[in-house]
Amino acid sequence: MKCRKCSQKAVINMRQHKLALCTEHFPEWIVEQTQRFIQKYRMFTHQERVLVAVSGGKDSLSLWDILWQLGYNADGVYIALGIDGGFGYSRKSQVLCKEFATQRGLKLIVVDAPKDIGLTIPELAAITQRGKDKPCAVCGLVKRHILDRVAKEGQYDVLATGHNLDDEAAVLFGNTLSWNIGYLHRQSPVLAARHAGLVRKVKPLCRFYEREMAAYALVRGIEYIYEECPHAEGSTTIYYKTLLNQLETDRPGAKLSFYLAFLQAKEKGLFAHTEEEGFGAGGETLYTCPSCGGPTTVEGLCAYCRMVEKVK
Repeated sequence: MKCRKCSQKAVINMRQHKLALCTEHFPEWIVEQTQRFIQKYRMFTHQERVLVAVSGGKDSLSLWDILWQLGYNADGVYIALGIDGGFGYSRKSQVLCKEFATQRGLKLIVVDAPKDIGLTIPELAAITQRGKDKPCAVCGLVKRHILDRVAKEGQYDVLATGHNLDDEAAVLFGNTLSWNIGYLHRQSPVLAARHAGLVRKVKPLCRFYEREMAAYALVRGIEYIYEECPHAEGSTTIYYKTLLNQLETDRPGAKLSFYLAFLQAKEKGLFAHTEEEGFGAGGETLYTCPSCGGPTTVEGLCAYCRMVEKVK
């Protein structure tokens, strides 16, 4: 297979785009497309400060690398969760994020969640008994709270995450199966800040396949953690990804068409309801937590602060 632009040997063939590119032109294409998506969805400008949530994985580090190449004012934030898994998952991820930032002269903010809370994520999940036998629910709650806090305290204009097309399609598929209207309305490349304790959230990689981001990291020489979180095994998201991959094999471009058709339907008013400031994604009233100042759908402490109070 030859590169469409220069006829050199291609490193990737993207059947959904009918496009094959070499080691030189493929990363250029990724960077150019990312800039196009940022502008198309009005995510942020070069004058705004961007905070990139990095985990040590290929997607988040690739996103930071792309924004760095595009000249955006982007810092990174890594949350140490205290997850071991027998191979030091959190420690290894943190080292890779630090090395990445050092090599490029970028600023990395590290938040030690166990130090803040007094417990690792698995310990916190065991005590609070949230999420049955897995700490994923607790982990998500803690990460959202810390990311919102760091973005707000650091006076960043926008929080960027490395969610790729496979992530977005799997979430969309799951929420469509159960017709979860609130979550379907919330899913978007850009999530506006509807509360004083939040900043705008964006997903610049939402239209790239996972294999494309893996290829980008490989071509760019980005060292990332290959292992999945030890608690991810058996998750419904991975199951949905497997089903969608089978569909993609038979129908190249199916995942992209599924996601883009959803976004077009939303633009035409599907799941439309109020988007005014002070209202949540499902239209519910947002209150201010008296402890952390973050948003909550109930009067009083938010879910994070209630959990921490329970532990104390």
